[in-house]
Amino acid sequence: MTVKLRKKSAKYRDLTLGQPYVVIGIEGGDFRILNNVGRPYLYPPALFRVLDPREPADWVAEYGDEGERYAYPAPLNEPGFFEDFFEDKPKAVGTFWRVVNQRLATVGKVA
Repeated sequence: MTVKLRKKSAKYRDLTLGQPYVVIGIEGGDFRILNNVGRPYLYPPALFRVLDPREPADWVAEYGDEGERYAYPAPLNEPGFFEDFFEDKPKAVGTFWRVVNQRLATVGKVA
């Protein structure tokens, strides 16, 4: 899935108007994307226009108690994964970059 920021916002200065972003996961309905400084933060979908709605076939989708959606590649879908990533735990950091780099290498390629 690829999205583009709809309008510039002082609240989201880490995103650039007109820049396409690859969604690397969905958490509680929010999009997880790599911002301009390379950090995988969550952003509300309303900020973006969807350019390509296709989700990768390897995403594991789950729903929370209130119907909120969670979808990530299996290695990033473990409970506590992003907490470990943001605490700079080597295994989580290595797994994250391996999975994301593989995904980014395939963006725009036809299956």
